[in-house]
Amino acid sequence: QVQLVESGGGLVQAGGSLRLSCVASGRTFSGYVMGWFRQGPGKEREFVAVISDYARSTRYADSVRGRFTISRDNAKNTVYLQLNSLKPEDTAVYYCGATIRWQAATLADSYAYWGQGTQVTVSS
Repeated sequence: QVQLVESGGGLVQAGGSLRLSCVASGRTFSGYVMGWFRQGPGKEREFVAVISDYARSTRYADSVRGRFTISRDNAKNTVYLQLNSLKPEDTAVYYCGATIRWQAATLADSYAYWGQGTQVTVSS
């Protein structure tokens, strides 16, 4: 079992920044690919970013590439998502997830573990 707890969400104006954190406990953190997804009002959960187990590789959704940065610190069992140049359309609940499947890591169904989510609201 892996337990994930997100934090760092909040209300920010368009153009602003936030840094989300996701702390893991339980099984070996470095053995997992870690992803961030988001779910806006009335929308399905969508892929945002993912980082491989030892941070050699990352992937981003087209909508956030160049504005968001995913990183991880295996010594702290933590994955981060830096959100810059935020837009109102980035408003959503942001979830972190853990999977062992790098090839399918952009798909929510491939994740075995999820956190409870943290709300990000961007005002115009």
